Amino acid sequence: MLGGMARSLVIKATAGADSPERCAQAFTVAATAAAAGVDVSLWLTGESTWFALPGRAESFELPHSAPLGELLHVVRATGRVTACTQCAARRDIGTDDVIPGVRIAGAAVFVEEAMAEGAQALVY
Repeated sequence: MLGGMARSLVIKATAGADSPERCAQAFTVAATAAAAGVDVSLWLTGESTWFALPGRAESFELPHSAPLGELLHVVRATGRVTACTQCAARRDIGTDDVIPGVRIAGAAVFVEEAMAEGAQALVY
């Protein structure tokens, strides 16, 4: 805690396999923060929305990067993972399709989390 205030980190991943390094950076920072005890909320938007589906993160490969499936597991263990409502709808992904514990929510929830006292938002 900084200055007695609980800090939170809201990370929006906007890339998936289309931009693997940017995608891996978002997941790496989210998992590193979660492992350090930070309250983390990871948002999957754009092509990263596919990683809300079972098995998809495990199929992602990037040399010299931690496995995406393991990073996602670390975030899910202590934080929150959200798939963007519109992004999921464009990919025909519904609430019954996603990994258990992954929610689907929209911009209003993202703004609420990002604007909360003590929150830091990062977009990759």
